[in-house]
Amino acid sequence: MDVTEVLLPGVGLRYEFTTADGQWIGVVARRLGDFEFVAYPDADPDEVRVLFRLTAEEAEAVIEILGAPRIAERFADLTREVPGLSSGQVEVTAGSPFDGRTLGETRARTRTGASIVAVVRGEDVIASPLPSQSLRAGDILVVIGTQQGITGVEHILAG
Repeated sequence: MDVTEVLLPGVGLRYEFTTADGQWIGVVARRLGDFEFVAYPDADPDEVRVLFRLTAEEAEAVIEILGAPRIAERFADLTREVPGLSSGQVEVTAGSPFDGRTLGETRARTRTGASIVAVVRGEDVIASPLPSQSLRAGDILVVIGTQQGITGVEHILAG
């Protein structure tokens, strides 16, 4: 799919594409952090119809909803393309010294070179978690790195 990026001076960026059924739509990413979803009627492509607006927080929720099912698939593709790179899942078990602590406190990336790119908590996926993200028993961490690095993250979480 081709996505066209258009700079809107003083406003932000507009991303445009045509859907599989032929609808021409756009997403305006405004400088202030909110988003507008627009459609271009067939009769006049210069006429823009705003479909709906999302705050930055609402857009983040939509990103997580739409991105969650594909995160593991994309990482699997990436690890096939880059020799030596692996993906793994590491559970925060009950009794882990990091149950109830933050991701940053693990110092996992510094200690192992592996990156924790998502936290799966039940049905929720927290993509690109910040160091301040709290960890709970039962969380599954999606880890990208060497196999040795992933094993290192497992050891850190086990204590």
